[in-house]
Amino acid sequence: MTAESVEEPTGTSASPPRRLHPAWIVALVALIALIGAAGFRAAPGVLMLPLRDEFGWTTAELSLAVTVNLLLFGLTAPFAAALMQRFGIRAVTVTALLVIGAGAALSVFVATPAQLILTWGVLIGLGTGSMALVFAATITDTWFATRRGLVSGVLTAGSATGQLIFLPVIATSAEQIGWRGASLVIAGGALAVVPLVWIFLRNRPSDLGVGRYGEAAPSAPPAPRPRGNAWSAARLAITTLRDAARTKTFWALAIGFAICGATTNGLIGTHFIPSAHDHGMPTTTAAGLLAVVGVFDIAGTVFSGWLTDRVNPRILLAAYYALRGVSLLFLPSLLSAEVQPSIVVFIVIYGLDWVATVPPTIALCREVFGDRGPLVFGWVFAAHQVGAGIASVLAGIVRDHTGQYTVAWFAAAGLCAVAALVSATIRRHPVADEEAVRSDGAPVAE
Repeated sequence: MTAESVEEPTGTSASPPRRLHPAWIVALVALIALIGAAGFRAAPGVLMLPLRDEFGWTTAELSLAVTVNLLLFGLTAPFAAALMQRFGIRAVTVTALLVIGAGAALSVFVATPAQLILTWGVLIGLGTGSMALVFAATITDTWFATRRGLVSGVLTAGSATGQLIFLPVIATSAEQIGWRGASLVIAGGALAVVPLVWIFLRNRPSDLGVGRYGEAAPSAPPAPRPRGNAWSAARLAITTLRDAARTKTFWALAIGFAICGATTNGLIGTHFIPSAHDHGMPTTTAAGLLAVVGVFDIAGTVFSGWLTDRVNPRILLAAYYALRGVSLLFLPSLLSAEVQPSIVVFIVIYGLDWVATVPPTIALCREVFGDRGPLVFGWVFAAHQVGAGIASVLAGIVRDHTGQYTVAWFAAAGLCAVAALVSATIRRHPVADEEAVRSDGAPVAE
């Protein structure tokens, strides 16, 4: 990192330079929090097989718990963004990490699919939903006036980094000490981050008497935190959805991101390991390949963030979805008992593309919806998880009825073509009705 990237841009020549703007410290703590919360994102694909072997549950029953998690993971996000505005980023983040830890720890006592839905699905879904990508969007918009694409890319990569760290550990733990021990590893990872967040994460720049990175420090006293309760936060989230849903841009982003979720968390994230196992590949080997996806996802997402600051985000989204669709067309013919060079190529390409869609999507939400960009992105992300949840359970049903995942992979490839087309047609500039949700949601005269 160069000196330029850490020095605070000054508003006047008389302002003394600050060697490290507090925004970078907040971003670092947020990155570590995202890593700590990412443990469960790596868990279902690894733990589904041990649970199926121990309890005799079907793939569809296990996928249902994952589906509930994915749906709540998305639907919680816009409300979490509103709660962060009302009660502060730190309080919401700490609560989310505690809920994730509780859900993972309590899962060791499950004996029925319903109990698995409660722990894996409800508790961890609510917790991870509050630590979803909307958290990265909120940090970026609150603390940065410049370098937003790069920062959102780095924070988005935090989930991939967490997957990279936890996936081999969870796979090895499940193999050596059982799936219950692996669940406790996830709980420990989430809880270990809580003290760091509580001490170092700040809600907004004015708490420290500075401006956002890239703008002058505020000359006026910091504004008081918005008053309200959980209901007012929920009402803000709902009215934002109501207003955004009147625009074509919102639906284009939501459709594309729903397909993004279906082809990442819903399919590859949940079913790649069981599918590879169907072809004779050991679980630990398949988990290692999925971890490699995390490695390249870091590079791909950070680079996507850098590109988003320089290239039309609509072009980026269309290219990403098209590349993903082509990759999925070849997947059924690449899986085998051993790791071949062709599957490695797929893993590299899919890794670079995994959540590269996030920085340009956040940028478009900010461009079109202004100050409400993070809240709108929360709803777009909810669509992402709805797509993931539907894909997860449908792929499980396909596997139970056909004995393989081929139909699911081909269907996902077709959906990616739809996402590429929809993304390419997003309007270049917001139109009159889109201006209605740029700030406070009040209608704007046309």
